[in-house]
Amino acid sequence: MADLFDTGAAASPKMQPLADRLRPKTLAEVIGQDQVLGPDSPLGVMLASDTLSSLIFWGPPGVGKTTIARLLADETDLHFVQISAIFTGVPDLKKVFEAAKIRAANGQGTLLFVDEIHRFNKAQQDGFLPHMEDGTILLVGATTENPSFELNAALLSRAQVLVLDRLDLAELERLAQRAEGELDHALPLTPEARANLLEMADGDGRALLNLVEQIAGWKTDGKLDPKALGQRLMRRATQYDKSGDAHYNLISALHKSVRGSDPDASLYWLARMLNGGEDPRYLARRITRMSVEDIGLADPQAQRVCLDAWETYERLGSPEGELALAQAVTYLALAPKSNAAYVGYKSAMRDAKTTGSEPPPKHILNAPTRLMKEQGYGKDYAYDHDAEDGFSGQNYFPETMKRGVYYTPVERGFERDLKKRLDYFAGLRAKRNT
Repeated sequence: MADLFDTGAAASPKMQPLADRLRPKTLAEVIGQDQVLGPDSPLGVMLASDTLSSLIFWGPPGVGKTTIARLLADETDLHFVQISAIFTGVPDLKKVFEAAKIRAANGQGTLLFVDEIHRFNKAQQDGFLPHMEDGTILLVGATTENPSFELNAALLSRAQVLVLDRLDLAELERLAQRAEGELDHALPLTPEARANLLEMADGDGRALLNLVEQIAGWKTDGKLDPKALGQRLMRRATQYDKSGDAHYNLISALHKSVRGSDPDASLYWLARMLNGGEDPRYLARRITRMSVEDIGLADPQAQRVCLDAWETYERLGSPEGELALAQAVTYLALAPKSNAAYVGYKSAMRDAKTTGSEPPPKHILNAPTRLMKEQGYGKDYAYDHDAEDGFSGQNYFPETMKRGVYYTPVERGFERDLKKRLDYFAGLRAKRNT
């Protein structure tokens, strides 16, 4: 009886998409991913020692996750079964496991390839564990999302995560040449248009082969230049998921570029996020956070610049209002940096949690009643404005607590002036205490 989850009969060669016709027959034919497939790589060592374990392939679309899984089954003489977490429910999984048990009883192992494995919920993921542990299946999962966030710890502890990279331009060119060999003619493109084609693929080998197949079907007189190619082909949409891994990676890149005082990199990552469809209001909020976290009092104006940019966007909308966000990002990148207030605040919060029941010293407490006065509230309080220099130097920390030092300004921007003031008051305080 045929396996319900095996692919059906292959289409005739003429009907097959170019990507299927060019699917590698051996691991040696796979373009790219040397960090995973090379002799000293994790998979290379496993295959050489005949100790293949369960795997999770993490990488963007079109880099060979499915192909490598199929070839691993061939290399290890395992029966290949492919399912997708999008279309597979619990009853389907039970059938897969039962079929694998029957094969195991007959001496045939099963490599179960699960595409989009991160879409299974925790309970479904847990369902794989007993079958992995007793050897019924060797699991190979594929995901475009960070496994640390999307897969549960029990599953990750039983599988090795291998990272697959997007194809670089040289690897895409090799793939294009292989496609031209299959088609038996060169693409009708100038060198400049060919370079544009590789850029359009955006590291996705499958996308490149689909574009090549389109171009191969055109009737053209001579070679197309970049302008002619652009008129016939729409540029591929940028890979960006506003709630996924790319979202967090790009906002991290933007934040660190601002912190690193690089306005060009900051504008690039801002543009990448906006071009990917990110909500400008989210960016306005994050940019304002950068101003208080990384610039702080070294440039107090930075926060105002961000709030004004946020308000400007709300009034203008897209796309004009996005320029205000770009100006704010540029300002932040070039502003003097200090996280002294941020570090001081976190340090004060730690002490506040450990001394949360300590009362203020009595001399700074108000005494609106006679009883409170008898208890010493407000006694010996020194009114700072009565001091000649407007500074009493009294203690404002709990009486049982050692004086905390939280804010340590840096020698940059406006904090230079604040440091002078801080040192001035520290000197006066020392004199008063003496």
